[in-house]
Amino acid sequence: MRQYEVTFIVDSVLSSDEIEATSKVYQDMLVAEGAKIVHTDEMGLRQLAYPIKNRTTGIYYCFEYQVETGDLISKIDLAMRRDERIMRSLVIKLDKYGIQYNEDKRAGKIGKVKKKGSKDDSKGKGKPAAKSKPAPAKVVKPTPAAKATVAAPVVAAPVVTAPVVETLTTSKEEE
Repeated sequence: MRQYEVTFIVDSVLSSDEIEATSKVYQDMLVAEGAKIVHTDEMGLRQLAYPIKNRTTGIYYCFEYQVETGDLISKIDLAMRRDERIMRSLVIKLDKYGIQYNEDKRAGKIGKVKKKGSKDDSKGKGKPAAKSKPAPAKVVKPTPAAKATVAAPVVAAPVVTAPVVETLTTSKEEE
């Protein structure tokens, strides 16, 4: 079976009932065409990278599904292009690495940042990490030989600039 992922942006001006109805329409369309829905993700309201139809935000949805043939892609793509509630859509075919990535992401293996001292940290065992103080700077005592040599003060040499000479070129026509 082939696995696909369709991501689409619903216009955020619509009411919440209309937004949910829009996603339900396409989910039902996939099931009616014989697709098996693997995962549904409502990513929520997000800022758009650039304005689309004078809108700067949109509601993102992502459906991951399996189907025997790719005939369904053209049907769902055409339906989304005709629907005024959909601002943009993208259908991609997932390879084995994409499928594995999505499974790992759903399992929580990808995308979560572990904080030091959290419950997930086996070393901290739920306790906050102790703050360590920086090591004090080592003081180096001068040797007697270093005391004897005194460095001469450095005097900056004056900066000399050459005068700027402007040359005028005249053409023969001006004369």
